[in-house]
Amino acid sequence: MARALIRTALLDLRAPADSDVAELLTAELVANAVKHTEGDGIELVVELLPTGCQVEVHDRDPGPPRDVTLPWPPVEPDPWSESGRGLLLISTLSSDCGHRITEQGKAVWFTLPVHEAGVEVHEVSGPARERPARESLAACEEPSCPGL
Repeated sequence: MARALIRTALLDLRAPADSDVAELLTAELVANAVKHTEGDGIELVVELLPTGCQVEVHDRDPGPPRDVTLPWPPVEPDPWSESGRGLLLISTLSSDCGHRITEQGKAVWFTLPVHEAGVEVHEVSGPARERPARESLAACEEPSCPGL
């Protein structure tokens, strides 16, 4: 479901970002929110900025994730492990990422560069915590978020 929501949001916004990467990273954030929170529902917010497409996943757990800007894991991941690579993918494939505390809990976000005429834009604006809240494009109120 998260992949379909981000794909639709990027099309609606006419966002020139890599939709495959956006789908992958969004699915990772949503899976983390479902796995590591109480399951009170999550919210997906997508914003097109002049220099990138920002995706946020909001949940009602105020506990911050580990620092998503640091390399993870601190040791080489077990090649047989089925989990533990989501934040590594986000910090590696996004142009910027982080988290912020919100009135309802927290938001974990990443930014992807936009493409114009085949040229990637690498400059991104300041961190999301300095920007006002945006309108939500889609929300999943079910604890299990079916379709991930």
